[in-house]
Amino acid sequence: MDEEPEAMQDSVPIIDLAAFGASDPAAAQSVVAAVGRACQSLGFFVVTGHGVDASVTGQLYDQARAFFDRAEADKRQAPAEGTIEGGLSYVPLAQESLSGTTGVAAPGDYKESLNYGPRLAGGAWPAQPPQLRLAFLRYFAEMEGLARRLLDIFCCAVGLPPGYFEPEFVGHLSALRVINYPEPDGPPLPGQMRAGAHTDYGFLTILRSEASAGGLQVCRRDGAWIDVPAVEGAFVINIGDAFMRWTNDVWVSTPHRVANPPPGSGAGSRRQSIPFFLNPNGAAVIRCLEQFCSADRPARYPPVTYGDYIALKTRQANA
Repeated sequence: MDEEPEAMQDSVPIIDLAAFGASDPAAAQSVVAAVGRACQSLGFFVVTGHGVDASVTGQLYDQARAFFDRAEADKRQAPAEGTIEGGLSYVPLAQESLSGTTGVAAPGDYKESLNYGPRLAGGAWPAQPPQLRLAFLRYFAEMEGLARRLLDIFCCAVGLPPGYFEPEFVGHLSALRVINYPEPDGPPLPGQMRAGAHTDYGFLTILRSEASAGGLQVCRRDGAWIDVPAVEGAFVINIGDAFMRWTNDVWVSTPHRVANPPPGSGAGSRRQSIPFFLNPNGAAVIRCLEQFCSADRPARYPPVTYGDYIALKTRQANA
């Protein structure tokens, strides 16, 4: 299990999860094997057959878009930080530089975002649009369900019993973000992107994306950047740093970025995405799983609590 994959994937695989819940063990195992290959070679894959209610996704998309369409002064009434557990925070355009988490200084990313987590601090929910909070709560619940299904698949793929990670996710610190990438009003600043190259901090990410000029790209192990396909109704899944550490770097947390739209693309280049970050609880200790350690491959990282790790990464992103 600690060997490199035989071949590097030159595209992001698309995996139908429906067979995992089927009565055919061979079909279920084919899903597990496909996920394992993707996580070792690229750390990204696209899932269909996920069972997420499309109307719940549409409601959050529409409510968030209505918020982003409001006047700047109205949006800024939702604070970037707050003290209300389960509140909402708003990060204005170009206030965050994700490349800073990898030590690369760059102008702020050309995006704005809304952020929520039931155990994370935020501000008071805005009165408009009126269904925004309900949309976040409903979508968050759908993502928890899909995440549990993915965790079962991951456990099968790495030889762990189902439910192995349940203690680490009691009181989990998962977060839901809706990101608006506006149409650019001019050329980007030198080094500025819609989202700079970075890895995600947590266990895994479930992303609802859309097709537009200037989209998500993933860096292969050979350094080449490839586009992530935008499949209608599908979700993009990627491994985060926390689980990469648990697997001793066998499963990879891959750098990714959101590219700028090509010059002249203009109208139609606006983009909105919805990432759900599945995070353990703050006390969860991230340490190498036994089956990924050996005399030839000792643990590459010291144990660390997730709370300490996420605090470091957050400081780097906002430095």
